[in-house]
Amino acid sequence: MFEKKWLVIAGEEAGPKSNKMGGIWNVIDAEAVTLAALMSSKATKDEILPGIIIAGPYYPHSGTDWNKSLNRVTDMSGLETYNEDDEVSEAIKAMKSKGMEIISGVRYYKGIPIIYLMFKTNDFCRIMSEYAGRIMCLSDKVKAEAFSFVGLDSLKYENMANGHEYTHYLNLSYAISEFIRELVTIKAQRAKNFTDKAISEFVTSLMPSMHVYLHCHEFGVFYTLARLKKLGLSVNSLATYHATLPGRASGHKSLEKIRNNDSSWDPKVPENMARLESLSAYADVVTAVGESTRKEVKLFYGIDAIVVRNGIDDNGMSISLEKKKKCRGKIQTFLSENIQKIYGGIPIPPQRILPIFSISRIEIENKGYPDLLDALMLLDRMVKLQITAGQQDEDIRVICFIIAAHGPKSNVPDGFPINLPDEILLGEEIRLQKMIKERQLEPAQLITGRRHVSAVLYPQWVSSHDGGLNMNTDELMAGCIAGIFPSRYEPFLLTGLEAGKEATPSIVSKVCGFSDALASIKRLVMGMGGVIVVDNIDLPHNETIVDYALAMDYFLDTYIDDKVKYSLLCQEANLLAKEMNWIGPTKEYYELLTGVSLVKEEEENASE
Repeated sequence: MFEKKWLVIAGEEAGPKSNKMGGIWNVIDAEAVTLAALMSSKATKDEILPGIIIAGPYYPHSGTDWNKSLNRVTDMSGLETYNEDDEVSEAIKAMKSKGMEIISGVRYYKGIPIIYLMFKTNDFCRIMSEYAGRIMCLSDKVKAEAFSFVGLDSLKYENMANGHEYTHYLNLSYAISEFIRELVTIKAQRAKNFTDKAISEFVTSLMPSMHVYLHCHEFGVFYTLARLKKLGLSVNSLATYHATLPGRASGHKSLEKIRNNDSSWDPKVPENMARLESLSAYADVVTAVGESTRKEVKLFYGIDAIVVRNGIDDNGMSISLEKKKKCRGKIQTFLSENIQKIYGGIPIPPQRILPIFSISRIEIENKGYPDLLDALMLLDRMVKLQITAGQQDEDIRVICFIIAAHGPKSNVPDGFPINLPDEILLGEEIRLQKMIKERQLEPAQLITGRRHVSAVLYPQWVSSHDGGLNMNTDELMAGCIAGIFPSRYEPFLLTGLEAGKEATPSIVSKVCGFSDALASIKRLVMGMGGVIVVDNIDLPHNETIVDYALAMDYFLDTYIDDKVKYSLLCQEANLLAKEMNWIGPTKEYYELLTGVSLVKEEEENASE
């Protein structure tokens, strides 16, 4: 008897880039291509390599996405047609016979095929099916079966404010699990084609058995795990938390809940989504991207998890000093010209402007922006004292971009974001700008001489055509002297790694899952290093603010006074990012799913 293996990576953001909502798309894509690269390099001793399948939703046209603000439309044009005469195609046909459509495609990475299966579920209410002897639409069957299997009260959950999203996740999970069922049971289904038992047994003995490994990212597809378990199908499964819903709702207060062993949920937790999230319990193995997330999973759901960190795409990791110089010059010139144009006064020499940045979702308390603004005020006092003592030039100005927005903006005014009229701000953007002005950190204060340090709110999705700097994120990061990420709640912080990829030193809070991973990596530069971790868990709040200010001052002073040392700090930040690539996490995921170790070629040679 022989077998075929398939490794399915599932998620709401799985698929071509058009399915992207946030960082989970990058994670799924990186896992797939890294796994393909490892297979291509023959890094596994497994004699039968599993085929790689990415499973996600298909949004056929505008208006079908539950996320109306993004209004995603799945674009498969970048993929080749998948027309193999194999078990996957047979399972797709079986699904079609039940009225469920799967749009397929394939891409090749280092010669290894990655199959994309996008499940169309927006028409489930128009597909007729049968359940418990009754004819009903498929959507109703899915809900009835889910109640029978795991007690999901869809009558209640679908009538909540986010009911459309809940129903979508349930249908998507059903479709993925039904496809896997068709794939796993192909041998048994083929056997039914023969009435003679002896012939049936002989023919099926020549057929491969199907074995499936399933990796589900985030709660949107966790019902897949539960349904397969309830159907009694033998599938090796893994569920990954990138955060928890109760943790996100509690935000920076979740640490206090962990300390006090307080498992109560904040009233803002969406009950229906959290119920789906709890279904990770049906996985064979549960993982979390950081230690704090692991503790949340245990606290809120009573589920034990293993920490497997996230990573970063290591393509284009080489340091380009020319790129950094060019991008920094563009930022400095933009700031000098627009501050003078909008506020008047004597122009600030571009080379005397020191840009730093912070970028995240617009969750003011969770992302630690009050702490950052307070630290910038303290940094301003430090710079003034250095000027008074003759240690710094009087025309030095530090400008911190705070990049956080509710969404992309069109038709921003000339000089944006230095020119930032209140009428273009929304929601939390208004509050954040008010906090900047209350501390008198707006850029107008640089002209009056009241401040030498300023905060500039950048409420836009950064791009080459955003109406402001008109730079992509990598260019903005490369051009800044340092990044600062003072989050009070942060499951991992991929942006910290992105900064390192551009050889930009950074400051991260201890609460970040990123800082957990740093503890296991050997530092390459003596002293504070290219990535500074500030303790915002155990230290008193005032000391944390001081440490943020001192860390910013350290990077700025080093940049001004010791270019050689600053270059080493940039190099270490880059090397740390390289160490945090996707090879380690992908190997861990593969071993947890299959029980087979992946060994890089150099490791194999070292052991011989």
